[in-house]
Amino acid sequence: MKKELLRFLAFFLLLISFSVFGQVANKQTSEKAIVPGKLVGYPVTPFKDTLFYVYTNVGSFSAKERAGYISNKIKKLYNESFFEKDSLKITPSDVSFDIIYKDDLVIMSILNADAKVENQTVSYIANRNLKAIKNAIIYQNENYSQLPKRLGYTFLLIFIIGLILYLVGKIFNWIKYYILKNSDKYFKGFNYNNIKILSPQKQQFLLMRLFGFIKIVTLILIVYLSLPVLFSIFPATKEYTTTLLRWILTPAKSALMGFLSFLPSLFTILVIIIIFKYSLKVIKFFFYEIKSENIQIDGFYSDWAIPTFNVIRLLMYAFMLVIIFPYLPGSDSPIFKGVSVFIGVLFSLGSSNAIANMVAGLVITYMRPFKIGDYIKIGDVSGEVIEKTALVTRIRTPKFEDITIPNATVLSSTSTNYSANTKQSTNGLLIHTTVTIGYDVPWSAIHDALIDAALKTEMTEKEPKPFVLQTSLDDFYVSYQINVYTKEPTKQPRIYSSLHQNIQDSFNQAGIEIMSPHYAALRDGNTTTIPPNYLKEDYEAPSFILKNKVK
Repeated sequence: MKKELLRFLAFFLLLISFSVFGQVANKQTSEKAIVPGKLVGYPVTPFKDTLFYVYTNVGSFSAKERAGYISNKIKKLYNESFFEKDSLKITPSDVSFDIIYKDDLVIMSILNADAKVENQTVSYIANRNLKAIKNAIIYQNENYSQLPKRLGYTFLLIFIIGLILYLVGKIFNWIKYYILKNSDKYFKGFNYNNIKILSPQKQQFLLMRLFGFIKIVTLILIVYLSLPVLFSIFPATKEYTTTLLRWILTPAKSALMGFLSFLPSLFTILVIIIIFKYSLKVIKFFFYEIKSENIQIDGFYSDWAIPTFNVIRLLMYAFMLVIIFPYLPGSDSPIFKGVSVFIGVLFSLGSSNAIANMVAGLVITYMRPFKIGDYIKIGDVSGEVIEKTALVTRIRTPKFEDITIPNATVLSSTSTNYSANTKQSTNGLLIHTTVTIGYDVPWSAIHDALIDAALKTEMTEKEPKPFVLQTSLDDFYVSYQINVYTKEPTKQPRIYSSLHQNIQDSFNQAGIEIMSPHYAALRDGNTTTIPPNYLKEDYEAPSFILKNKVK
């Protein structure tokens, strides 16, 4: 029993030894073949099975390298989605026979040295190898064709892309619906310093437009980035994969490298901006302290503080831009310089009037002829100053008409300020009006009537008392000017109206006719011009007497 077991084990080991030896031998013969007394041949095996052997070197290429090169070329033919067997042919040349596919892809070249090794003609070996290559590719295509698999991959990828596009579209639509549903929460308009820049409706409209644009760009990018994957399935379109990716990656790489190279300049710009920002904060605090009169400088008025700060801020911003300009990307490019020159020319040609008004506004600020809230007169325009800007001055008339006057016009015109001394003076503004009365009325009676009318006028001061000036002695009448003080210069039209009404009442009560400036009427000379309600009940007009002297 033991002997039989030992014999069985010995026989089993012998079988294993023959099997291993056979596999090694087969492997060695598949890797290379040795022609007795000749060179070693290396197999061309694009599909595991050996098609033929390569024995000789060509130039710097060894036989082994030639065999690998030819195998790769055959694999490339197999990977063609639509292989045309008739396009694979032999083309003779002066030194070799070349196996070529579609006149542009050289699969291999058979030389005289290859023919001598096998003791055959070059033509025979070329035709043999052509037939072997063609049959191998056809066999592989018939039994292991990649076209159905590639088409399957294509349809699967198209389905996946469509599904992704559908899901992304759904996500965007859900976000849009959520935003619109909560529009009252997210859209409240945009205001800056009490200036309404965007209404909630306009803000929602602009955001929805931007959202739609982002959605379209996202879908296009998904499709575009999917094309390289789709093109990589078929060998004929693989080269387009690199092209499509280069179209995106090259600009992206340039932008990224440009940004990275710009980082040192960006940090420099940020440091400059921070320095100027906090310097302006210190300067602003100083001038606002002057405005609030916490800091007082002899000869520098508090109302100069803000305009002076604005001028300094403008100059500092301009100086900051000059410093930052060399650090900006493309600042030294001809295009950038050309645009800068063009903008400078436009600014010079189109802003002459604006600059004149700005200079005039600056001069007016430091001249201090008036300030906001003063009641002034510029030319024929009278009213309250409601706004002073660098370019214009706005005045609101007693009729509530807002009139805009360029600062250059204000500077070149004569301006009268009725409010300048109203608050500083204890008396106020002196307003006046003139009446002309004939010489037949005693001047003292007229003085009394005018002063009585002034004391009855609203919004006037009782102390100092009103006074009368006789300004002229004309041919037919005397000019009497009533002067009264008021501390309400912005209400002059009402004051004058009330004063004129009171003058009429006082004169009528005193029995004085206002024959001013001339009185021309056909009458008997006895009927008075005083209204009847001021006359006595038993008043009768004197009779009209005519005397005729007869000669």
